Amino acid sequence: MTNPLVNSLKDKLQNKTAAIAVIGLGYVGLPLAVEKAKAGYKVIGLDVQQKRVDLVNKGINYIGDVVDSDLDAMVQSGHLRATTDYSEIAKADCIAICVPTPLDRYYQPDTSYVESSSRDVAKYMRKGTLVILESTTYPGTTEEIVKPILEKTGMTCGKDFFLAFSPERVDPGNKQYNTKNTPKVIGGVTSACSLLAEMLYSNVLDGDVHVVSSPKVAEMEKILENTFRNINIALANEMAILCNKMGIDVWEVIEAAKTKPYGFMAFYPGPGLGGHCIPIDPFYLTWKAREYDYHTRLIELAGEINQSMPQFVVDKAAGMLNKAKKPMNGSKVLLLGVAYKKDIDDLRESPVLKIIDILLQEEAEISYNDPYIPNFRQNGRDYVSKEVTPQALSEADIVIITTDHSNYDYPEVVAHSQLILDTRNACAGIKSDNISKL
Repeated sequence: MTNPLVNSLKDKLQNKTAAIAVIGLGYVGLPLAVEKAKAGYKVIGLDVQQKRVDLVNKGINYIGDVVDSDLDAMVQSGHLRATTDYSEIAKADCIAICVPTPLDRYYQPDTSYVESSSRDVAKYMRKGTLVILESTTYPGTTEEIVKPILEKTGMTCGKDFFLAFSPERVDPGNKQYNTKNTPKVIGGVTSACSLLAEMLYSNVLDGDVHVVSSPKVAEMEKILENTFRNINIALANEMAILCNKMGIDVWEVIEAAKTKPYGFMAFYPGPGLGGHCIPIDPFYLTWKAREYDYHTRLIELAGEINQSMPQFVVDKAAGMLNKAKKPMNGSKVLLLGVAYKKDIDDLRESPVLKIIDILLQEEAEISYNDPYIPNFRQNGRDYVSKEVTPQALSEADIVIITTDHSNYDYPEVVAHSQLILDTRNACAGIKSDNISKL
């Protein structure tokens, strides 16, 4: 029998009269809200942070992957507005949940934001509503946590409301792929759930929409993506450690390996992993695997290697200073870049924060520069970006290039620095005896 609620929502999606709510206006939610508004839908953005809501309503962008003029145009046209009032969910035909899924201190998933958002949705959701969880999480979250909360309303999933999981694929700073053109994976609880979610995103995005058989498949797919990167970066980091001991340039090794046209994909070492996804997501799977009496040894070992890199960086810097007859204690260390990757302002899980903590334990004098992060607070200390001048470079006992921002003048950095530890191969092609690579 045809479900009239399905047909009604299909019509609304097709003629762009469906109202959409996006819960969470961060790195995932805001770009998604803007794209849905640009596609012609009326979008309500919900966030607990009043500051974010005020900025959106003024058309002021705070996310690097959003075009400033796009946000302003959508607000001015009335297609996008933001609020902290979650009762506005009652006006939505489709709801996207884009809230954080961090780890707790024991590296176990913290689903409290997902649970809280689900309860808010359940409180105000109407019959015929499509709910899509976009937050990266462990396989089973959609059906084991979100679905039961929504069904406490007395409504039945697949009949009275529709539920799917569609993982975010945000890569901050990527100049080629963004929310609009990146393929989307969707897994609905029922075929009707998948159909409606597919219809929504086909109307919003330029990228292909790939439908899988269940939310669990979509949840596992996202974990596989980031675990793949985590493990391969760990391999690159371990190769860097070994090459360092053997006096071999790991960067030259990788460039040589890249000449093979098949069977090799280049990954690069660095000072550690950062961002909300790659350092965190694999631990969702290791935690869930225990439920099935399985120990994910390879994944956990990769995590250990990547987490050890900040200490390796500090140890290497200490060795360089030792050769110059200087102790780490009291040495002036200038860090170039604190963002977790180049040309973005994202400090989440940045390995540089751990490097700073280790340097403080060694009683080094720390300063930093980052053109994208003018100041930050870490463990009760305030840090302010220092201008990169010839004097600042020459006064530092060692300069550590921790983030390879494009607007650094690396020949100038090399020319004025006493010692340089380059953790990103930013100084490739520059000949100098004062440079040491990771």
